[in-house]
Amino acid sequence: MQLRDEILTEQGLSPGGQGKVLLIACGALAREILDLKAANGWTHLDLTCLPAKYHLYPDKITQAVRDTVAKHADDYDTIFVVYADCGTGGLLQAACAELGVEMIAGPHCYAFFEGNDRFAQQSETEITTFYLTDFLVRQFDAFVIKPMGLDRHPELRDMYFGNYEKLVYQAQTDDPVLTEKARACAERLGLTFERRFTGYGELETSLADL
Repeated sequence: MQLRDEILTEQGLSPGGQGKVLLIACGALAREILDLKAANGWTHLDLTCLPAKYHLYPDKITQAVRDTVAKHADDYDTIFVVYADCGTGGLLQAACAELGVEMIAGPHCYAFFEGNDRFAQQSETEITTFYLTDFLVRQFDAFVIKPMGLDRHPELRDMYFGNYEKLVYQAQTDDPVLTEKARACAERLGLTFERRFTGYGELETSLADL
C-alpha cells in the first residue's frame, strides 16, 4: 500500500473492510501499524486512521473516535483505539470506557514508543527535551514550522525553543536519510541532537495481544 504523509495528515485512512478487529489510530501511526501487520501476518487486524493533523488540535480527537466507533461497531468483533491520551486530558480514556473499547496505554506516542515506564523515569530529567518520531521528522514543516509561524517569522524560534536543550529523535526504523533529516531539524531549532532507536516499542506488544 502506497501511503502519502500529506493524505494521512489531512484525511487519515479508511478501513479495508477485512479482519475481525478494527484499529482506530492516528494517521501518524499508519505506516508503523501496517508494517507490523505485514511482518507478523496479523490478517485479523483492520486499520482506519483519523487525520494526523488532530495532533495539533487534540480537542477534536475524542469526538472523532466516538464517531468512528459508532460508524463501524456493527462490522467488527472488537475495536481497539491506537491513541494514547494525546492531550485530551483524560477525555478519550473516559469515552473509551463508556463505549466499551480498549485503548493503548500511555500519555502520548513518545511514551509508548520509548516504553511507558522508561519514559516516565526519564521524563523528570528531560523536561527541556523536544521529541520527534519518524512521521514527525518527515512532516516537520507541517507539524512544527508552519503551525508555529516559523516559516514566516523565524526570529520567533528562540522564544518558542529557548528553554529547550535537545531534540530526541525516536527512530522507529533504521533509516540514515531520516536520521540526517532529524539532525537538520535539531539544528534548525538550535538544539543538540540525540537519536534513540526505539523500534515500535509498546505499540507492537499492544497489537500482538489483540
